[in-house]
Amino acid sequence: MRNFKRLALGALALFVASAIVMFVLENNQPVALLFLGWPAPQLPVSVFVILALLAGMILGPLLAWFMSARRRLK
Repeated sequence: MRNFKRLALGALALFVASAIVMFVLENNQPVALLFLGWPAPQLPVSVFVILALLAGMILGPLLAWFMSARRRLK
């Protein structure tokens, strides 16, 4: 059973990695963004999307932890 779980996890990781590679290869048109008056360097669209995804993956759990810790203090 452990071998099956490892195999399934490996297949899932391979699928996610290949989806990310395909996304990056398909979205390589350079764009320049202006955010709150700050210009960003001209980078491919996929870089900005992946950075936004990573920021959300970091900030989401941090905000959830902060809110649950705040509720416990009351």
